[in-house]
Amino acid sequence: MDAVRRAAVVCRAVQAKLVDASTLEKRDKSPVTVADFASQAVVCATLQRHLGAVAIVGEEDAQELRRDENRSLRAEVVAQVRSVIGGAEPSETEVLDWLDLGNAEARGGRYWTLDPIDGTKGFLRGEQYAVALALIEDGEVVFGLLGCPNLDRSGAPGALFVAAPELGARMLDLWDASDHSGRAIHVASITDPAAARFCESVESGHSDQDESAEIARRLGITSEPYRIDSQCKYACVARDDASIYLRLPTRKDYREKIWDHAAGKLVVECAGGRVTDVDGRKLDFTRGHTLADNRGIIATCGSIHDRVLEAVAAVRVD
Repeated sequence: MDAVRRAAVVCRAVQAKLVDASTLEKRDKSPVTVADFASQAVVCATLQRHLGAVAIVGEEDAQELRRDENRSLRAEVVAQVRSVIGGAEPSETEVLDWLDLGNAEARGGRYWTLDPIDGTKGFLRGEQYAVALALIEDGEVVFGLLGCPNLDRSGAPGALFVAAPELGARMLDLWDASDHSGRAIHVASITDPAAARFCESVESGHSDQDESAEIARRLGITSEPYRIDSQCKYACVARDDASIYLRLPTRKDYREKIWDHAAGKLVVECAGGRVTDVDGRKLDFTRGHTLADNRGIIATCGSIHDRVLEAVAAVRVD
């Protein structure tokens, strides 16, 4: 929780400092690049300090930052890490080495997987994004955290979702380090799919929204879809803002990355929901960096999952 909270502070600071109208107009991704690198370095450093030697499968590495032409970007990343890391001020070399801790292979009995900023476009728009961290043991996700800086909690932005099989799913204050327990969250209690609400990506390239609309029609769903970025969608299903999250493949050859789903999947399941691929198979985290044996994602409140699978099978054309 400490690692994700610190990373969220970095992301929020970078967003406030570097993202503006000109960033969007020029499609300048440098702010999210700074935040991605700084967030990963902070999480890796914090895990190492608390837990010692850890294997972390992250999305970034320091190769680009080490290049001389990127010295200004490197300096900004180092400054952001120093602002939150605590203890003695780290050197540039230490920050880069922390980043490279995220270069582990997705194999072995125990490793962490991290998406330092899940939802790049949401981050740039000032909307939803998440810091997503999960622990995988022998192919099973056993601990998951989602830090959602812009997701509402009790009337103010900033929610931290924590999940483990023995703990259930809980929502905490992202900014209050003294909040260690928060409150339990649960998925919707419905039996009629027509009462459900879809949650799907803002970006149409992430999922086939035309197919989603037809699936909704077959299930009798008339409410407008709840469209937000990132693994915040899992959080919204887990706390009953929506009942169905569909990520339908837009390409036959595309396979999801483990860091895009591990934490969110566990949050939904520990809140009482169910997560499979579009064929109803369990998500397989034993195949490296991708969910190589799975196609797409279906997350629901659980009670209507089989009905949703039937509707997806009737609509999808492979």
